[in-house]
Formats: sequence, structure tokens, C-alpha cells
Amino acid sequence: MRPAASLLILCLLAASGGPALAGETACWFENGAVVVPAAIGGMAGDYVLDLSAPRTLLHETAAQRAGYAETALTLPVLLAGQRTAPGPVTVQDLDYRNVGFFTPILGVIGADILGRYVVTLDFAPCRLDLELLGSAGRPRGRGLGVTVVGGVATVQAAASDGVGGVAGAFALDTASNGGVRARGPADAPRQKPAGTLPALSLDGVLRRDLPAVVAGELPDGVVGALGVQVLAGYRLRLDPAAGRLWLTPVAGHEKGPDVSAGP
Repeated sequence: MRPAASLLILCLLAASGGPALAGETACWFENGAVVVPAAIGGMAGDYVLDLSAPRTLLHETAAQRAGYAETALTLPVLLAGQRTAPGPVTVQDLDYRNVGFFTPILGVIGADILGRYVVTLDFAPCRLDLELLGSAGRPRGRGLGVTVVGGVATVQAAASDGVGGVAGAFALDTASNGGVRARGPADAPRQKPAGTLPALSLDGVLRRDLPAVVAGELPDGVVGALGVQVLAGYRLRLDPAAGRLWLTPVAGHEKGPDVSAGP
């Protein structure tokens, strides 16, 4: 359930035109996705946070209710105390992204917005921090190398179906209820796993028998996406300017019966 206080504060900030400072906001898990209070233009409400989405999307129902008839808009985004300059927002029918959510989802905050910041995401409790690029210190350790492919940040991983395998660039999907997501129908919901992936190797850790979602577009050159059932075992810190992703294991989540040290 979304925190009403956070949404109220967000609405007040949107109306007052507050300064764009680095900030943070509570988020929450719903239906296997990270959901945040945000506003596109004057449309404040619940938005899915999706690092694997190249573009920020607005539900056509919300756009029409606000008086917009176009499918391509130029609007500011307010998220975690940060207000962006007006930029491209794509209007789409997002009914398929609303499947299974308790409250209506107004849109998707994508990598075109999130890539402007150093993003830190904690999953338990859920919290999103945004820092201006170049202003943040770096955690200890080397982190994983990040390559932007088709507008989204990716890291190297490898997957196997037990017969063959594939390795390459995997996006970070904070909006799919599974361990991994493969390319599938653009309008299919991401909340119902369609099968099981026998093995996934990420940063020297081998995971077995992960629920797999087959839904949604991925940019050319992106092999697949890592879902929340993998990502929630870590604190994520993504610094696009540095080209690094730091994954800090959360106690009690990094090891389990189907997780082992990789080769």
C-alpha cells in the first residue's frame, strides 16, 4: 500500500515549484514492482520505477484526464525532490502494466530520467535516493562495469536453460515479478512468471531455478533483464557517469538453497 503522506508532500512540492535538490523518497513493493510517488507535469500519483525502460511513459487515461490529446508530450518530472527540465514523455495505453496492482499506475519512470542521477535503491525497507551526477562519493570496492545499451544501463551476466547458454548485457528490471525477464510481447504484463530458468550467473554468484518472465520490449543488444527476485538481495547503487554498479548484499538474502559461489 502506498504511503499517503509521501504522496501528499509530493503534490505540495509539485504545486509550489520547489528547488531541484538531491533527495530521497520512500518507495514500496506492489505486484512484484518498485512503485514510487512521482509527478509528470501536474499528474501526481503512483508510478512504476523501471530501470530497464528506455523511455518514461504516461498512461493515456491520465493524459486525457489532464487535457492532453497528443501521444508525445514535453513535460517535467518530479521524483524524490528532483524536478527535471521538461523532456519527452510518451503517452501509451498502459492497462497491461496495471494488471494486479491495488492502486492505479499513472505511468513508468524510465532510464531517460533515472540516468541523470546516481541512483541508490534499498529494497527493505524500500527507499530511493537520487544524487546529482558527479556530486556523490563512491562506495568501497570496484563495482560492476556498466554499459548503456539502447538507453538503459546493463551489466554482464550469463544464463542457461540446461541445454544451451547465453551471455551478454542484462538490464536492471525493477518492475518484473521474477528473477529474470526475457524479451516478449510488448503489451504483456510482467507480473506472472512463465517458466523457470535453470541457471543465472551474476558477479561470480550462480543462482538456480529462477522464475522467468517473458514479456516486454528490450533494446537491441540487450540479452535479458535481471528482475527484483535477484536485485532485492542487494542494495543497488548505479552511477552512470562512473560506469559502475555497486551491489551490496543484504544480510540473509545473498545466500540460499539455490545460490552458490560461481566459477
